[in-house]
Amino acid sequence: MKKLDWYIIRKFLGTFFFTIGLIILIVVIFDISEKIDDFITNKAPLNEIIFSYYLTFIPFFTNMFSPLITFIAVVFFTSKLAYNTEIVAILSSGISFHRMLRPYVISATFIGLMSFYLGNFLIPKTNIIKNNFEDKYIYKFQWNTRRNIHIQNKPGEILFVEIFNNKINTGFNFSWEKFNGEELIYKLNANRIVFDTLTHNWTIIDYNIRRIKDGKQSFEHGDTLVEKFNIMPRDYSNKVKKMDVMNYFELNDFIEKERLKGSENIKSYLVEKYKRISFPFATIILTIIGASLSSRKVRGGMGLHLAIGITLSFTYIIFMQISTVFATFGNLTPLIATWIPNILFSLIALYLLRIAPK
Repeated sequence: MKKLDWYIIRKFLGTFFFTIGLIILIVVIFDISEKIDDFITNKAPLNEIIFSYYLTFIPFFTNMFSPLITFIAVVFFTSKLAYNTEIVAILSSGISFHRMLRPYVISATFIGLMSFYLGNFLIPKTNIIKNNFEDKYIYKFQWNTRRNIHIQNKPGEILFVEIFNNKINTGFNFSWEKFNGEELIYKLNANRIVFDTLTHNWTIIDYNIRRIKDGKQSFEHGDTLVEKFNIMPRDYSNKVKKMDVMNYFELNDFIEKERLKGSENIKSYLVEKYKRISFPFATIILTIIGASLSSRKVRGGMGLHLAIGITLSFTYIIFMQISTVFATFGNLTPLIATWIPNILFSLIALYLLRIAPK
C-alpha cells in the first residue's frame, strides 16, 4: 500500500460515507413529516421512535443505496482528480491505469462485504425491531381469518382447512389426505384443529378416519388426536411471510420447508436469496465503470460524468427489477435472473476499462 493508495481510499470512503449520511438524513426528515401524525395519535414514546425505528434506517438504507452511492462517489471524486489533472500526473509517473484501480477495488470490496453482512445478518435483526414498532404504533396490524387453505405437509400429504383463525390458532372443517402416487390411501376429516403453543403439536378434535388398502376400506372415529405437522399457525395467516427478518441461514431453512410444503411462492424466496448474494458484487462492478468513465478529462466535466453515471445506475436498477419479475412470474431461473444485470454491466466495465486513458 503506497501513499497514493491511501489517498484514493480516503477520498473514496470519505465521499461514500458523507453522501450516504446526507441521504439517510433526508429520508428521515421526509419520513418524520409523513408519520408524525401516527406517532402522536398512537402515543409512540420518543426513545422508541429514535432507537427502535429510525436507528434501524441506518443499516437498511446504507445497504439499499450502497451501489448507487458508491458509483456517485467514485464519479464525483475521480472527475475532480481528472479536472485537476492529478490522474494525468499519476499515469505520467509510470503507474498504469490498472495499478491505479487497486485502491478503488479495495474500497469497493470493503463496501461490498459490508453490504453482504448488512443484508444477510444485521438488517434481518434490525427489521424485527422496526416491524414490531410499525405494527404497534403505525399500522396497528390485526390478524385476519382465511378460508379454504391447502398446504402440503410433506410429499404425498395434503392438509386443508375451510377457515383458520390466527387469533385463537384454530382451524375449522379440517382434512388430512395421504396419497400413494395418485391413489388416495388415507383421509381424515375433523371438526376442528387447534395448535398448542407450548408443545407445537396440533390437537385434532372430533375426527373421522377412512383408510383404503387393497381395495378395502376401514373407518375410525375419535374425540381427540394429537399430531405434529410441518406447519405453524403463521402458515395459515394473511400476514405475508417477511423474508427481510431472516438471516441467510434462516432463509435457506425457510426455503427448504416451503419447498417441502409445495409453496407457490418458492421463486420469490429464491430471488430474495440470490439477490442478497449478487447485490454486493454490483458495488465492485459499478466502481470499475465509474473510475473508467470519469478518469478522462472532458469538456462537460464532472456534470457530464455524473449525468452518465446516474443514468447507468438507474439502468442497472431497472434491469434488476425486470429480470426478477421474469424470474418470479415467468420461466427465467432465479439464479440467472439475479445475475443478468451483473453480467451485462461487467461487459460494460470491461469495455470502459479497455478504452480508459493509459
